[in-house]
Order: sequence, then C-alpha cells, then structure tokens
Amino acid sequence: MKIVVIGGTGLIGSKLVNKLREHGHEAVPASPNTGVNTLTGEGLAEVLKGASIVVDVSNSPSFEETAAMNFFNTATRNLIQYGKAAGVGHYVALSVVGTDRLAEKKPSDAEKTIRGYFRAKLAQEKLIEESSIPFSIVHATQFFEFVKSIADVSTVGTTVRVAPVLIQPMAAEDVAAAVGRVAVGSPVNGVVEVGGPQQFRLDEFVRQGLRAYNDPRTVVADPAAGYFGVEIDESALVPGKDARLGETRFDAWLAESAKSAVGAAQ
Repeated sequence: MKIVVIGGTGLIGSKLVNKLREHGHEAVPASPNTGVNTLTGEGLAEVLKGASIVVDVSNSPSFEETAAMNFFNTATRNLIQYGKAAGVGHYVALSVVGTDRLAEKKPSDAEKTIRGYFRAKLAQEKLIEESSIPFSIVHATQFFEFVKSIADVSTVGTTVRVAPVLIQPMAAEDVAAAVGRVAVGSPVNGVVEVGGPQQFRLDEFVRQGLRAYNDPRTVVADPAAGYFGVEIDESALVPGKDARLGETRFDAWLAESAKSAVGAAQ
C-alpha cells in the first residue's frame, strides 16, 4: 500500500516513514527536499499517483497568524485537490491536543501569535472535514523533544516561569507510531487523541527536563506566566479519557536522550 507522508523528512515524518516501511508499506516522504511543495503544488500530482493514503505531518514555519493561516489553507487545499484527483482514500493530518480550546478566546496583544497559530490549525482541520475525502485527524500532546524550547520561550535571565497547568507529553517516536496506526486503519472521520502515559504539572515537566540536561536555570511555577505567554485553563493541554496513550515514560526518554548526547559528543 502506497502512503505519502507530507513533511516526511522532519522529526515526526522521518520516524513515521521508517515505521511504515518496517511494516511492509510503500511509504514515500514528500517535502521540498524531495521536490514536493504543497504551497505551490509542485510535485504533488506525481507523488500522489497510486497513493491510497496521504498523511500530513508538515507544519507552518511561522507561528504568526497570517503566515500560518496562509500555509495551512494553501497547503491543505492543494492536498485536497490533488488527493481527490489521485483517488486517495484516507487523508490523515497531525494536529494538537487543545487546539480548539487554545484558539477560542479573543487574544490579548501578547497572546496573538500562539492563538493565531491555533486558529490556523482549526482552519486546516475544517477544510479536511469538509472535503469529500475520508479522513482522520490526530490530536497529539506536546513532545518530550520540545521541553527545552518551552523553557527557552519562558526564560527571563536565569529564571523559567511557567504556569503549573497539567500536561501529558509524549515521545516523538510514540507520536509517529500512533499516527501510523491511524493511517493504516479505517478513516474515523473525526479526531483521535493521543498522549503520553504520565501527567505532570508543566513546571515539573520543565524542571525535570532541564535537570537531566544539567541546565542550571531555575524553574518557577507562576500561574500568571501561562503557556507560551497564554493564559490557559488547567486541563487545556491534556487529552480526554478515551485518548490512546504511548508507552515511553519521560524519565526513560531522558536517560536515553542523555546517552545519545554523550555518544554523539565522543
């Protein structure tokens, strides 16, 4: 079965391609690096020829609302157009747990960027839902791999301030596995939520991650700090009770990550 992975050379896409190939599928990575551009349509007709499934794990290069909206609207419309022409029978897209909740409130000036990004993700999902192609949308929680990025955008001086809201992060490897299982299954014509096996407070998650990397920054639980500067409800970032959970625990992932870092430095 031919499965085209849009964004197939990125963090999730490359792992997904490998997993699908391991299970005997013809997984084709598609990205500007391979001559496929969803914004211009370049290479789409060719790469989708004979494909049963298209999986979109690509992302906007900018969180700014206008740029993100243009990216997701244009890329998704092109994928729908070329996918229909190719006879694709299952359109799978990776999105984020809490997208609807993070996009719904009118943002302050400080919150416009991140809320605008999530409004763009909602627009992408709506286009997919309203197309005639059977679909599945995977809402994943935050990745373990982004723990330092979360810390960096929340740092002033040597202090990291984040709200003590709940978070249920997961390993990118588990995200790819979950997306792969959804892709080869029957379209759900709705949303599938996936998350990690453990819940943390956001400050605990960041603190544990920085400690493992020997990062000396101090992490402070500050309810006013929000998430990427956005005020959110305590459970906005966690999936519902029916979510499919990955198996990798954060401490095990940190230990493996540290081991890989040492090996790369030698």
